Amino acid sequence: MTDNSASFVGSIPQNYDRYLGHLLFEPFADDLVGRLRVAQGGRLLEVACGTGIVTRRLRARFRDEITIVATDLNEPMIGHAKVSSGMDRGIEWRQADAQALPFTDASFDAVVCQFGLMFVPDKPAALREARRVLVPGGTFAFNVWARLEDNPIGRIANEVITSYFPSDPPTFYRIPFGLDDQPLLQRLLSEAGFEIAQVERLALEARGASALEAARGLVTGNPVLLEIQQRGSARPDAIIEALARELARAGGEAPLRLPMRALVFLARAI
Repeated sequence: MTDNSASFVGSIPQNYDRYLGHLLFEPFADDLVGRLRVAQGGRLLEVACGTGIVTRRLRARFRDEITIVATDLNEPMIGHAKVSSGMDRGIEWRQADAQALPFTDASFDAVVCQFGLMFVPDKPAALREARRVLVPGGTFAFNVWARLEDNPIGRIANEVITSYFPSDPPTFYRIPFGLDDQPLLQRLLSEAGFEIAQVERLALEARGASALEAARGLVTGNPVLLEIQQRGSARPDAIIEALARELARAGGEAPLRLPMRALVFLARAI
């Protein structure tokens, strides 16, 4: 099978934003943006901006006080982010690989990355690049999901989806929930030239309008949809219906309420 773990293409960006943005990502975006301190006139780089969920909050908080450059590897995600942000001219959008950022050394005062590091093949390279583009003393703020066992929405989605493919299960959900390793991340940050300012294991609540909407997002709003379509032996609609039933059992049919957990890091460039 082709590795589509980072292929947010086709209708995926729209479904990601519509169904998963409010459910999973906005609560952690509010937290991450609230931790940032950037002086007036500073420059901030967002890596793996996706559909602009964090970007829009950065713009609302800092307004015209700082320069915001938002990047993502996937051009379809950036395209959707531009539209959903109202083509805001106060944000510079760039296609960029986190492992080889197209910016000069020490050109930013802060780097932020929400739930993106898990998808980068060479994580040490991405951390070195974040350090390279930061001024000494600059801030690197990022978060990663805790393990599947601590995130019922992801765990249930993975269990239901893989049950349809016993001999060749989709592996997507192992990736976003596969970097819950605080000692490893602290070591990689230190090796890249950072000192840890803050680490927190944060617990928030996923709040969705319904289990069905959540199920639609969990199947059609990320690259697991491509894995399902590649195999061709089960209809996405059937999986969505089964997943909605299991989510409703765990967190209610409408509204849906389930706990979610992540690791949040603030580090300083040294």
